[in-house]
Amino acid sequence: MDLVKRLEEYRDRERELMWEGIFAEYFEIASKKPAVARLSHERIYQMIMDAGVETAHTGETHYKFFQDEIFGIEKPLQQIVDYFHSAAQRLEVRKRILLLMGPVGGGKSTIVHLIKRGLEAYSRVPEGAIYAIKDCPMHEEPLHLIPYELRGDVEKEFGLYIEGDLCPHCRYMVDTQYRGRIEEVPVKRISFSEKYRVGVGTFTPSDPKSQDISELVGGIDLSTIGEVGVESDPRAYRFDGELNIANRGVMEFVEMLKTDEKFLYVLLTLSQEQNIKTGRFSMIYADEVVVSHTNEHEYQSFVGNKKSEALQDRIILAKVPYNLRVSDEVKIYEKLLKQSALQNVHIAPYTLRIASIFALLTRLEPSKKAGMSLMKKLKLYDGEDMEDFKQKDVRELQEEAVREGMDGISPRYVINRLSNALIKNNVTYISPIDALRALRDGLDQHTSITREERERYLNFINDARKEYDEIAKKEVQRAFVYSYEESAHTMLNNYLDNVEAYCNKTKLRDPITDEELEPDEHLMRSIEEQIGVSENAKRSFREEILIRISSLARKGLSFDYTSHERLKEAIEKKLFADLRDVVKITTSTRTPDKEQLRKINEVVERLVAEQGYTYESANELLRYTGSLLNR
Repeated sequence: MDLVKRLEEYRDRERELMWEGIFAEYFEIASKKPAVARLSHERIYQMIMDAGVETAHTGETHYKFFQDEIFGIEKPLQQIVDYFHSAAQRLEVRKRILLLMGPVGGGKSTIVHLIKRGLEAYSRVPEGAIYAIKDCPMHEEPLHLIPYELRGDVEKEFGLYIEGDLCPHCRYMVDTQYRGRIEEVPVKRISFSEKYRVGVGTFTPSDPKSQDISELVGGIDLSTIGEVGVESDPRAYRFDGELNIANRGVMEFVEMLKTDEKFLYVLLTLSQEQNIKTGRFSMIYADEVVVSHTNEHEYQSFVGNKKSEALQDRIILAKVPYNLRVSDEVKIYEKLLKQSALQNVHIAPYTLRIASIFALLTRLEPSKKAGMSLMKKLKLYDGEDMEDFKQKDVRELQEEAVREGMDGISPRYVINRLSNALIKNNVTYISPIDALRALRDGLDQHTSITREERERYLNFINDARKEYDEIAKKEVQRAFVYSYEESAHTMLNNYLDNVEAYCNKTKLRDPITDEELEPDEHLMRSIEEQIGVSENAKRSFREEILIRISSLARKGLSFDYTSHERLKEAIEKKLFADLRDVVKITTSTRTPDKEQLRKINEVVERLVAEQGYTYESANELLRYTGSLLNR
């Protein structure tokens, strides 16, 4: 990387963003590209849509704008985008505050952070270009310079919708400096930046006794009063409150419901009338998105307060629960771990998955459906069909649960405990068992769980451990079966010969004695039972296999034991069951003989090369599996 060259390119791009001209030139730009004069809600909606949209096979909409940071909460994101979509049409919903409510660590502040950072980046590309009256402290829309009498004709001829009025600072400048010649007023292109306080603001509540309302709406500039004489002169006022500088962009109200009431009153006028009342001035128009976030306890207290009914009526609530899909929970931890400096510590396969299973078990609500355990529900939510439940049951399960995802262990707790395990001395890798141990040990330090919850969470750790036991056996099973792949092909051919004879109602011929034999029902059932194929379902399963063979043959492809996922699983399980004693002896013996050592090394190499283990974690997996098989 040539840093000097890259810096030159960066400065060239910055110069392109520093366009300046007069209003007449800006109007020509806006008449050709009306999008530059979009209102704040429409700008954010278009920013999200320009990033791209995909529809999953389940019908869920995925917005690429959020996809690298937010996982597993598509419905809340859909609700948030719907809010911006409605507001972009200038419907009444744009005059509401968007309030994100949910448990700690659920992603509320991350969503707001993405919108703020996204706006900053979007204002720097041609599609998101935005212009303002030069030197205006509120980054005024230049079209506000057009008198009300002319706006109807401008909209009719050029398609430019104009809403709002000039701020006191700009009105004074136009009247005194330009004598009403608005076409000569200077205009420049701006880039939103929270750092430079342009279009992006953040208000954080603090001690109500010391916090001043001027932090929101600006205040009198005492140093200029002596020069201008009166406090009502625009030159004597600092338009530098968070609501002022966030005009045309977004203002994050951190933990809004923890704020003193006097700060909330300002939002009443802003949300409904889109005006800010400051000092001795008339109402100041402001076009901005106000987004806040809070937890459920604070929200319930707010709703129960009759004094706050007016503000409640001006809020759009979006619930942001915890993610409820294991695969998405894993993505959350992968994202957080990538940001750390612990790149040299190996995280063994399934470590994050097992930690995710524990976290999700604490968030799920028990179902009233017969035979529906939390573990089954967890797998269904993750897209995995069960024997007696399918994906079509998911919607019913979701409707049955009232508060699912609003309680439980947060991703923040899990990542804290994983971090604790990762930084221990001489740790080169952590396994699923290490993760469960760290999660269990941290429950005593968890400040917000009761004794009853702790006992329940310990049971969930045991459930996650049992799930890992099955996964560990399958991992070793796959690695061992590879060493016996020839045996797997032989077993498959025997099975297929018998299935073909069974379905065609013919007999088999013994290759040695040449006598005719009935299909070997015992062999077929011993394989099919490995994956739960019932006696009643065996015919349809066998016919399905023959149809798959025929389909592949028409395409010129051959059928092997990996061509049918369920049959592959059945063959592997059957072979592993037959090899169980061999595996048990090989993995658990303290002094393996030469043949056993060769077999262990083959399995370890397989685990390292294809399953993502290191030699240390692969050997631990073998030791652990050996102990399971010897129980």
